[in-house]
Amino acid sequence: MVYSFQGIGEMSRTFHELYRTRLCKGLYRDLIRPILINNWEATYFKFTEEKIVTLAKEARDVGIELFVLDDGWFGKRNNAKSSLGDWVVDKWKLPNGLRGLSRKIGTIGMEFGLWFEPEMVSPDSKLYRAHPDWCLHVPNRSRSEGRSQLVLDLSRREVCDYIIEAVSKILTSAPISYVKWDMNRHMTEVGSAALPSERQRETAHRYILGLYRVLEEITARFPHILFESCSGGGGRFDLGMLYYMPQTWTSDNTDAISRLKIQYGTSLVYPAITIGSHVSAVPNHQVHRMTSLSLRGNVAMSGNLGYELDLTKLSKEEKEEIKQQINFYKEIRHLVQFGQFYRLISPFEGNMAAWSFVSEDQQEVVVWLYKILAQPNEPLYCLPLKGLNPGFQYVQIETGKAFGGDELMYSGLAIPIQRGDFASACWRFEKV
Repeated sequence: MVYSFQGIGEMSRTFHELYRTRLCKGLYRDLIRPILINNWEATYFKFTEEKIVTLAKEARDVGIELFVLDDGWFGKRNNAKSSLGDWVVDKWKLPNGLRGLSRKIGTIGMEFGLWFEPEMVSPDSKLYRAHPDWCLHVPNRSRSEGRSQLVLDLSRREVCDYIIEAVSKILTSAPISYVKWDMNRHMTEVGSAALPSERQRETAHRYILGLYRVLEEITARFPHILFESCSGGGGRFDLGMLYYMPQTWTSDNTDAISRLKIQYGTSLVYPAITIGSHVSAVPNHQVHRMTSLSLRGNVAMSGNLGYELDLTKLSKEEKEEIKQQINFYKEIRHLVQFGQFYRLISPFEGNMAAWSFVSEDQQEVVVWLYKILAQPNEPLYCLPLKGLNPGFQYVQIETGKAFGGDELMYSGLAIPIQRGDFASACWRFEKV
């Protein structure tokens, strides 16, 4: 429990410090997180080794540090209807295997990451045909499929053993530095063939204990890997998972406007360093909204920055803008990932959102403002900041203009009038 006599903001910052420094563990707890590109929205299941290497080269050229190969690299996985559970490389797509691909990615100058969905099984898979009773189900009843898949019964030790060994075999086969651990459907028919009828209600609890055993074993075997949890996006953004995996894919909805509420709400108890946030293509694949690359970057930079689009389809000007975003983020990501977070304007209460990150010594500040819809005859606004030292003098990096800390907190920044929907602005300050 947390107590605050300075409002919800101070409560949040206490939770942030607690979770970041005492709940999360391992090598990456205190390390700057890499900027990644994920190929999912760029290619979905349709990719070849040549396409992946081409994407990686484009990503390297704009300054991205980590390439993540998403769903479709295993079994005969050309759509969502097969192969979950068969964690064997598809040599038709990747003739040189993961080792060959990862070496090419490494030669380019990037790290290599991989997507898994280890808790699931496809009815159309070698694993299911060999062990049809290994999924959660009620005997003599039908089995509901979601996304053409079933949930493996992790209350059973032999199932957990299989997952540990199958995943470990892949992780030892190539130089992999990042894993996205996904779970894309709800648990239904939560029953186990290994328990008698009077103990079926234990299944869900035993499932989680089995999952924790799997994660304990795998993260101990591979301490050099950065694990990111995911469950249809942020459906499993809980402390048990955060203990094993120090960041979470916050939502499958990558639309920048939707993300204002998603990331603002998540910040109530979770620090920004645990929040995965990506720039994706437009029209957005989830809500079909058109937003500027500038806005998408300004939203995504408020967490662990990543990109999820096909760089080969962007113009020279768009690639240059992404390069500038990445260069800027590299300058301020220590603030985002380890600084103090202040919510300034709630997107749940009006037409704007704003937040800031302040260094622990109060000498550095970065502020983001977002306007959702354009308004006629827009009034003048000022944005008071929080968490600064009122006795410090701060210089705005972009203009060189100096402000007193008390001035920024009690008078505030004049918000520029911006034309059109979905506008954003960013300010950066340092102590003189």
